[in-house]
Amino acid sequence: MNNWFKNYNGIIWLITGIIIGSIAGVVLGKQAEVLKPIGDIFLNLLFVAVVPLVFFAISSAIANLHGEQKVSRIITIMSGVFLSTVLVAALLTIVAVSLFPVHQQVMVSSELLNQQAGKKLSGDQVTQLFTTGEFYQLLSRKNMLAMIIFAILTGFGTLRAGEKGLDFGRFLNAGNEVFKNIFVLIMKIGPVGLGAYFAYQVAVFGPSLFGDYAHSMGIGYGVSIFYYAVFFSIYAFIAGGLRGVKKYWKNNFIPSFTAVGTCSSIATIPANLEASRKMGVSATIAGITIPLGATLHKDGSSISSVLKMAVVFAMFGKSFNSPEVILLALGMTVIVSIVEGGIPNGGYVGELLFISAYGFPPEALPPAIIIGTLIDPVATLLNATGDTVAAMLINRFVDKEEWIKNNQQVLG
Repeated sequence: MNNWFKNYNGIIWLITGIIIGSIAGVVLGKQAEVLKPIGDIFLNLLFVAVVPLVFFAISSAIANLHGEQKVSRIITIMSGVFLSTVLVAALLTIVAVSLFPVHQQVMVSSELLNQQAGKKLSGDQVTQLFTTGEFYQLLSRKNMLAMIIFAILTGFGTLRAGEKGLDFGRFLNAGNEVFKNIFVLIMKIGPVGLGAYFAYQVAVFGPSLFGDYAHSMGIGYGVSIFYYAVFFSIYAFIAGGLRGVKKYWKNNFIPSFTAVGTCSSIATIPANLEASRKMGVSATIAGITIPLGATLHKDGSSISSVLKMAVVFAMFGKSFNSPEVILLALGMTVIVSIVEGGIPNGGYVGELLFISAYGFPPEALPPAIIIGTLIDPVATLLNATGDTVAAMLINRFVDKEEWIKNNQQVLG
């Protein structure tokens, strides 16, 4: 019980803060608006920390690609499998929110709505989305995607520099560790900050606020459980036929319980490595795929990301069904899936990314954080256990007929 509380400590405190804030909003009414500055301070700290945090996380991860991780065929196929499953999860969620739309039950102020009205991407805006004219402009959260691209280039530049770039690589690693801990410190006041902001939301928007969250949770858990049971079985069937499906589920229960019990993809790595061995995955592919998958492969985060976008769009009275919106959502989902892995509380960073990309004001962040917090357990289940079935797929595509031949008895 103590271990369970320790693993879910952050979520429990956030939910506690939200509940207390909600009660305060109901009891205090309009007077709860005085708590808004507390929430604003928390949001501002997040926005200030997110740019260097994401830069160091991405650039250091790429700069550290050495040894077996450079096996081109495995890396190429692994990237394709990771990308495909993340996009399938995102598309499934888009279909779900289209069939069971998040209705606009909560209205933002007309001033904020007018700020967003009529905004469409022009050619110049597309250019500004991916690049900036000056280096210092990369430090603004409004240019987050451009900063991510620059971080990727920095990582590969460090990698190509070889021994001459070792000192800079150590700087990137040190920066990554420092800002991860800064983010952990900021999130310690998350229950207070979110509680204050939720009190403000309840006071201003009223009890109808809860309808959106309940409806969204239903969609999130429904899609996640369906994806877990159906699509993981499909992936296992592609990898090894009916015997692959049987072997996958026979050995997936321990990783599943570990993921839910620890609420951590990283903590599930040992269980996944053992399970993948029993599933017939080669030690080399498992040794590359499982650790990298724990960081980069996030099917559950993909579902969570799209759901949070749909909720924010509904709350701001904007449509979430135009081609350009959906394409950007898919792109942001892939980025979020990569960013979340190497950063504590990375889901919050992902929310900052899509809010910046779509041009929403800071008021859009608390609802996104709340949705992410509420469906985090099932998202972690998909994030962690999706790595073993991905390893099966990768082994199948890397070794082809040899995979089937060598695993007849293992898969039988």
